[in-house]
Amino acid sequence: MASFKPTKIQVYPKLGEKVTQDTLYWKNYKAPLQIKEFGAITNIDFSPVAPHNFAVTAFTRVHIYGPFSQEPVKTFTRFKDTAYSGRFRSDGQLLVAGCEDSVVRLFDASGKVALRMFKGHTKAVHVTDFTSDGYQILTGSDDYTCRLWDVPNATELNTYQEHTDYIRCGVTSKLNRDFFITGSYDHTLKMFDARLDKSVMTMDHGHPVENLLLYPSEGLLVSAGGRYVKVWDLLKGGQPLVSLKNHHKTVTCLSLGSNGQRLLSASLDRHVKVYNTTNYKVVHNFDYAASILSLGLAPNDESIVVGMANGILSVKHRKSLEESKETSGQQRRKPSYRVFVKGKNYVPKQDDYLVSKPVKQHLARYDKQLKKFNVSKALDTALETWLRWRKPEITVAVLKELDRRGTLKNALAGRDEKSLFHLLRFLNGYLVDPRFAPVLVTTAEMILDIYRSVIGQSPVVDQQLLRLQDLLEREIDYQKDLLEVLGMLDTMFASSIPRKEVPCSGISKSNGLGQGEASTSRPAASNHLRLVGATTAFRLVPFQL
Repeated sequence: MASFKPTKIQVYPKLGEKVTQDTLYWKNYKAPLQIKEFGAITNIDFSPVAPHNFAVTAFTRVHIYGPFSQEPVKTFTRFKDTAYSGRFRSDGQLLVAGCEDSVVRLFDASGKVALRMFKGHTKAVHVTDFTSDGYQILTGSDDYTCRLWDVPNATELNTYQEHTDYIRCGVTSKLNRDFFITGSYDHTLKMFDARLDKSVMTMDHGHPVENLLLYPSEGLLVSAGGRYVKVWDLLKGGQPLVSLKNHHKTVTCLSLGSNGQRLLSASLDRHVKVYNTTNYKVVHNFDYAASILSLGLAPNDESIVVGMANGILSVKHRKSLEESKETSGQQRRKPSYRVFVKGKNYVPKQDDYLVSKPVKQHLARYDKQLKKFNVSKALDTALETWLRWRKPEITVAVLKELDRRGTLKNALAGRDEKSLFHLLRFLNGYLVDPRFAPVLVTTAEMILDIYRSVIGQSPVVDQQLLRLQDLLEREIDYQKDLLEVLGMLDTMFASSIPRKEVPCSGISKSNGLGQGEASTSRPAASNHLRLVGATTAFRLVPFQL
């Protein structure tokens, strides 16, 4: 007796994300290395000088990690309270950091003791940065002031008090030591000139500003606050260019990659978005386990370092060329191939006794019902909510198998209002899908033939039938429009191709017909048939309720 053959589920091409060069580029990283810090990681800054160590500010410490080290190569612990904003100078020899105790400390990157301590703020200092010449320091505090300090003399040069709320971010110009920009929780961005006593430009972000970023040309400024990332044109007086809203929670940090060609933003929603700086479309997305507070990108995108609110530091290193080739080779070659082919070529000898091991067949629920010839129950199983919406190809495969057996009409008949509603709803969802249309059109025709006499008795069923009619009318209109466009294209292509006369014996030059041919032939008929065959024709005739 032949064994029961399970229903064959057709595999359709996945309608997944498009694989682009950006996808391949940003996926070419090794598995992340995770390091546990003592507290939330509020800042990450890479040294501009090789080997590009990076400073991690977390709790009361600033750790300096090497490019490939899992342990810090240097630790600064001279803080009485939580440290903030540990940043390198352009030569990588000095590091400055703020603190909750309002004191700004300057360290030698190769030492441990603070070289300078700048006192003047009255509240926590969250912003520190060096000016382009390296001899001045910008600081911003929760006391609503930003200050400039002279490094050699450890004195305060100027104080600006124009913000009306906490100053939580700031950036200095790398081209001009006198220009710097600050962002505050009062929703404003202010550009200052150190030669003047007041700001020279003010922009309204609309939300508390969390981070600022200047493009290398310094003509564009990027601000992050709330769920928005905004780009400003400084050369046009701070005119807003782009407003991006791709995160679900507050955006906390920004970074530039690919030599300024890509913009990265990280948020409390645990995502890092990568934007193309020409059109500001999202080209890639990274997912992390916890809310992201800080982000750092090594030169040439060699490493991506992310600091999270749970104290985890995630470090991803780019794969080398050899590792990338090995990975792609492993994907093509299956390691277990030898195991599967082992013994396949063995030929039994004449005196061998072959013992066959019965293989237990595991059937799906709908196949078990089909095996028992319960066609109606098999269709009910295939129409379960999670199955028909998550895996519609299974429901369509069962309908196709019932049609092959000639029992589809029996399975569709005798249904109550609820089961008929679910069936019609499934048809409305996938009838015009080109993958399922051949099977579902036949099913819809049978349903209309079976339940034509009961139309108008159930408002729920009638509503689904009206939706089905509207769906078919719109699809037929689309098909007509496509036929018109196809005809226009054929006309354009035909007129663009030069005609060449081919001499043939026995054909009259006056009408192009042979001696025995009738002159009533229609050369356009083949074109008409080709146009009709190029589209999907629905045989389902719209009905009237």
